[in-house]
Amino acid sequence: MSEDQANQQKEAWFTLSGDVNSDMVHRVFEATSHMTEDGIDTAHVLVQSNGGYVSDGLCLYNFMANSPINFITYNGGAVASIAVILFLAGRQRYASETARFMIHKSHATASPGSRPDALNIIVEGLRADDARTESILRKHVELSAEQWGIHQYGDLHLT
Repeated sequence: MSEDQANQQKEAWFTLSGDVNSDMVHRVFEATSHMTEDGIDTAHVLVQSNGGYVSDGLCLYNFMANSPINFITYNGGAVASIAVILFLAGRQRYASETARFMIHKSHATASPGSRPDALNIIVEGLRADDARTESILRKHVELSAEQWGIHQYGDLHLT
């Protein structure tokens, strides 16, 4: 990159905290629209979240990872569950010395008295979510066989 190009780049700083849900998706879409209007090239995003809905996290991952805006993500405290996938959307990623990550398999609660066919639909959806999130994890994160084993059946905490 030439010195002129470096001087012309515009950067912005944001925090993205709270539950990963449709409100967060809307906030990111709105902010990206404003960044585009303002000619922002790079967005520095501090992520602080205990997770939320898998579908919303996957939407944000796909949107941010493929955006023309260069998203750089930071973990200054705790990023857990589907928020880890969101964090991995950053083309560059940073974590403070005391930052924590936690990943686990998807889970859901069935309504009392659910029929077997309804339970099968829930299980199929959970397996599909797990396959998608694991694919993203394997693309970006190197874990030991022992760590993958922990992730298979419980919460895996990483520092």
